[in-house]
Amino acid sequence: MEASFGPTFSTVAAGAKGSTHRRTPSSSSTLTYSPRDDDDMPPIGTPRRSDSAISIRSLHSESNMSLRSTFSLHEEEEDTEPQVFAEQPSVKLCCQLCCNVFKDPVITTCGHTFCRRCALSSDKCPVDTAKLTVVVNNIAVAEQIGELFIHCKYGCRATPASAAAAGGAGAAAGAGVAAPGAATVAVPTITTVAGKPGAYEVDPLGCPFTIKLTSRMEHEVSCDYRPVRCPNNPSCPPLLTKHLEAHLKECEHIKCPHSKYGCTFIGNQDTYETHLEVCKFEGLKEFLQQTDDRFHEMQLTLSQKDQDIAFLRSMLGKLSEKLDQLEKNLELKFDVLDENQSKLSEDLMEFRRDASMLNDELSHINARLNMGILGSYDPQQIFKCKGTFVGHQGPVWCLCVYSTGDLLFSGSSDKTIKVWDTCTTYKCQKTLEGHDGIVLALCIQGNRLYSGSADCTIIVWDIQTLQKVNTIRAHDNPVCTLVSSHNMLFSGSLKAIKVWDIVGTELKLKKELTGLNHWVRALVASQNHLYSGSYQTIKIWDIRSLDCVHVLQTSGGSVYSIAVTNHHIVCGTYENLIHVWDIDTKEQVRTLTGHVGTVYALAVISTPDQTKVFSASYDRSLRVWSMDNMICTQTLLRHQGSVTALAVSRGRLFSGAVDSTVKVWTC
Repeated sequence: MEASFGPTFSTVAAGAKGSTHRRTPSSSSTLTYSPRDDDDMPPIGTPRRSDSAISIRSLHSESNMSLRSTFSLHEEEEDTEPQVFAEQPSVKLCCQLCCNVFKDPVITTCGHTFCRRCALSSDKCPVDTAKLTVVVNNIAVAEQIGELFIHCKYGCRATPASAAAAGGAGAAAGAGVAAPGAATVAVPTITTVAGKPGAYEVDPLGCPFTIKLTSRMEHEVSCDYRPVRCPNNPSCPPLLTKHLEAHLKECEHIKCPHSKYGCTFIGNQDTYETHLEVCKFEGLKEFLQQTDDRFHEMQLTLSQKDQDIAFLRSMLGKLSEKLDQLEKNLELKFDVLDENQSKLSEDLMEFRRDASMLNDELSHINARLNMGILGSYDPQQIFKCKGTFVGHQGPVWCLCVYSTGDLLFSGSSDKTIKVWDTCTTYKCQKTLEGHDGIVLALCIQGNRLYSGSADCTIIVWDIQTLQKVNTIRAHDNPVCTLVSSHNMLFSGSLKAIKVWDIVGTELKLKKELTGLNHWVRALVASQNHLYSGSYQTIKIWDIRSLDCVHVLQTSGGSVYSIAVTNHHIVCGTYENLIHVWDIDTKEQVRTLTGHVGTVYALAVISTPDQTKVFSASYDRSLRVWSMDNMICTQTLLRHQGSVTALAVSRGRLFSGAVDSTVKVWTC
């Protein structure tokens, strides 16, 4: 399950939309931001001053206000740029911790949005007192903030109160900017108090443009009101960009372009042009330029050669180290080869001795068999694989045999049920399609086939026509197992067993058995009892009253399979174990070990002489257990994947596996 974080924010006011920047009257008054009382968020106590522009702390530490810089802002950087909004931002764009427009907005685990720095420096959420932990950047809010219009920083100045707090009028005064034919103009400066940004207002003598927050850098780099220095002489008074061209025409500090070669000329524009006509370096400028270019090329070539030499030295060192390592490995391999050769010689001699002893023993056994000492040998006790059904496109999870027609049904992850002829053609008779999920369970009652799936449904099929006749939405979770008895169908799912009355092609819900602690992966009906397996528990239910009459506690995790013989209850578990109880006393009599994987399925073949239990496991093997002495008499290894399902019919064993095949075993 995935959680969604963060509140839904409304769009910014219409004034924030439109062009990237616009010209505004320079006479507009200034307003320190204060959230509206009628908004959803709690009011933030910042006093109002007017109704036009808004002055708050900067959201970013640099003038580039692009969306990307919003997320790359360092936590410890302080705001240094003046920021005056053209229109009052929505209160929904304001952090409840610092009472300012969000700066690098992030969503926390409680679902609220705060400035990143505020979230990292605060312990609890002011709304629900939850612990604050940053989850993800709030891109939606950052984009809305980026669309807000602000005044160009060269059209802002520190408020008188802020300037006084920073150290008086002298601290707030800007550097003088010289304009041709005009008196010095005050340039807005940044004032701070105790390391915090000061308040700013619109400067009527500054830049009149308003710009989007994300386009701030683009505008301010080329703003006509940006302070610049004279390129000829740093001692010239500061200038505005729009006055630079006029100043250069009057500047008395223009240097000769050949000053780097030794020319000492300094003058104004008129004398500069006259000087170039007589400068001795002017006639050599092409030669000097070519010399500089050649010198630069030689420097680049020399630098490249130095890099090549360093690279070759590094490679030579690595090759030398690798050669030393190869020599050591070769010596080690020769030593190991000598040891292995000696050991192989010893093993070969021992093998020959063992082979000789085995031949002698076989001869002795044959002699005893011929004399009738060991009794007759029964070849029917050995199970062998007689064939393989191939056709599914995914793992086989369940099997069911219709003995009347010698049909085998197999359900798979490919969402289909295949019908196999086990008597004559040994081929797939038909593929039944109808489920939208993995087919996990199959059961036959009369002439009806019932299939349960991960799509939470049970489908009823007519075996004579092999057609779907009904679909029932059975559970809220996958149907893990099905079994029928006494004209009832039992379906197992998560913590529940549903009992259905079979009425023709219909299933009528009769009762739901509860009190189960986990997935019900195993159901077996025997005589008048229903056996269900879940986590470390087997419950025994009376089929007539549908009451739980006994509970068996197990170990080894969830119960994945159950089999009932004439004398025993057998279950396979998640942790490789097979537990055996006496069916009468309900006392555990044995735990069978041998599998090294989950025991997915159990099946029983009983004869008047003996009872055999077959187990299928995640370890890709099947085991045959004699219930007379509780020992494993045979291990069957032919599947290439985990064995997940078993079915028996007329002395034959069918096994389905994750390798998408069904194998047939006979004595």
